[in-house]
Amino acid sequence: MVCYTRHDDSSPSGATNMTFTTIGNKPILFLDTKPSFIFHCLQSSTGKQNNQQPVQQVEAEEQDFKFESLFSNLNQATLKREPGSLTSSIFLVAGTTIGAGILAIPAVTQEAGFLASAVTCILCWIFMVVTGLLIAEVNVNTMCELGSGGVSLVSMAMRTLGNTGVQVACWSYIFIHYALLVAYVARSSDILTNFLGIPIWETATLFSLLFGGLCYFGSQRIIGAVNGALVVGIIASFAVLVVVASGDLHWDALLQANLEAAPRSIPIIALSFVYQNVVPVLCTNLEGNLSKVRTAIILGTAIPLALFLVWNGVILGTITTPEMGSNTIVDPLQQLRSTNGIVGPIVDVFSFLAISTSYIGFVLGLSDFLADLLKLPSGENRPLPYLLTLVPPLILSLLDPEIFFKALDFAGTYGVLVLFGVLPAAMSWSDRYSKSSDSPKIPLLVPGGKFTLSCIVGGAGLVILTEIIEKFGHA
Repeated sequence: MVCYTRHDDSSPSGATNMTFTTIGNKPILFLDTKPSFIFHCLQSSTGKQNNQQPVQQVEAEEQDFKFESLFSNLNQATLKREPGSLTSSIFLVAGTTIGAGILAIPAVTQEAGFLASAVTCILCWIFMVVTGLLIAEVNVNTMCELGSGGVSLVSMAMRTLGNTGVQVACWSYIFIHYALLVAYVARSSDILTNFLGIPIWETATLFSLLFGGLCYFGSQRIIGAVNGALVVGIIASFAVLVVVASGDLHWDALLQANLEAAPRSIPIIALSFVYQNVVPVLCTNLEGNLSKVRTAIILGTAIPLALFLVWNGVILGTITTPEMGSNTIVDPLQQLRSTNGIVGPIVDVFSFLAISTSYIGFVLGLSDFLADLLKLPSGENRPLPYLLTLVPPLILSLLDPEIFFKALDFAGTYGVLVLFGVLPAAMSWSDRYSKSSDSPKIPLLVPGGKFTLSCIVGGAGLVILTEIIEKFGHA
């Protein structure tokens, strides 16, 4: 097979310069921001005369070469290639997904019952997997067009939806992330204060410095190793919690179902499955390898799905479930603590580990987003995005974290479904079907064409509209 480059005069200024080489038998494509060259691979022939044919005479035999990786991550100190680990990527997605939301799932699903809430969880998981794959698809296409890694939601929205899309993405993204980071810092500081017996401001600062410093100073391998260890700790503490709490499990309680109450739990369940903020980081770490990105997203979210279902089953099958349609709301965890004194510390350990993994993912995602928003050079670790990511949530959680409780509910109902529901489908629609874009497209990660994208937008819009009507109806 013969490969050559051809200068593309039609490409916009500042497009991509692609340098082709091989490592062993694997092709590698390096990108930088110079005038664009397009790669074509030609079928080689055994005949000597055919090998001497000019390139222009065999253009009909051109075939697009499918590169395993879009680019290569290089260590700036050693200039050695450091490809992201698939295992670390799976743990990053799983750790980001398993957050404080899992603690609220039993409270919002107890009226619906386990069976109805299990179906809701699975449907929400499928929805969030699809939107994550759509974000990955648009992200890799944007990296191809811009010729750089580290492309965040801002660049993706600008390229596909223009200024309006950027405004929606920016404000939704910033609001959701800051609100959740405030909640994570506030909850973790409470847990640490109970264990260490020191003031909340000290534990909140310690938590932010510990995991924020890890995100800033740690390499991909270190962050992946720490995140993997935390996820293992989550699974271990979860297993102990299930064993301890399931001693009084009532199996008949798991058969209760109230389908009418199930839709009311969708915002919190959808919020619990949020991981899309780290998809741009994921695509960069995995060098645009679509197969690895797809695997990381599906497996990385399947782990939390299994944990959510088992957790919800154990809690709802252990407590006394309120009567269907009852207005009495009882916190299942508090009820479980009151009946089993061993559960309290285990829940705190599980909660702290779950919050820590989510905090790492959200810090990485928001700092990368802010760096792109501030137009900072990609590949350089600047302190400003991390300071803007870590300091405001720390201050706000110390001032009055309860202010954000209603904001978190609003974020789950509207922010998440807009930012990680409607927006990915809209960007993908524009990216796939816009006639103004002549750039080559990668293989689609989500099948179904316009029908699938319409279902994503329609489903998210229906939930948002239902919540608006319900809230105004009770106002």
